[in-house]
Amino acid sequence: MRVRTIAFLVLAALAIWFIAANTGSVTIRLWIPTVTLPLWIVLTVTLLVGIVLGVFLARRRARR
Repeated sequence: MRVRTIAFLVLAALAIWFIAANTGSVTIRLWIPTVTLPLWIVLTVTLLVGIVLGVFLARRRARR
């Protein structure tokens, strides 16, 4: 197994643990509306947006 794969698995496990440990509710202001959501949902959406942006930028860089 490559070091890169092991590092990815460790980071993924830490991210899942961090998301699962934060279960309280937070209030988020989205310009006009204010939304109250569980923190784990906010963290999961943030993680997914980061993954999508990372994949997009990696593919764009690979095309050059």
